[in-house]
Amino acid sequence: MVYDKNQSPVNWYLVSYLLRFIELNDSLKNDYEARFMSWENTILVHATSLGEAYDKGRKVARKSTKPYNGGPKGGVPVQWKLVGITQVLPIYEALEDGSEIAWAERAPRKLKNLKRMVGSKRSFIE
Repeated sequence: MVYDKNQSPVNWYLVSYLLRFIELNDSLKNDYEARFMSWENTILVHATSLGEAYDKGRKVARKSTKPYNGGPKGGVPVQWKLVGITQVLPIYEALEDGSEIAWAERAPRKLKNLKRMVGSKRSFIE
């Protein structure tokens, strides 16, 4: 069987998107040199193509971008703004316990550096 690396045979995709947090009245909110708190979310979407998965990911992401009043007294107009989609990956296996949904090839590293990349069970729970 021939696989297309851009097509999920089970019609599931992993989509990641990036949001940034702004104060709506901040004069620097559109300054490309300004720093912003950001959040990257990863979701599953059911789609028949990578393009449809991208579109569905944007639609879900936009639901998180409604302005609201924040701050200690709820008086500062703020908003999470969608920066964009960071990744769309096809899932190649049916979803069940142990299904591989993503992978990344890493450059060769020393064993001591590889060991630093992993955490204990406790480190994830805290």
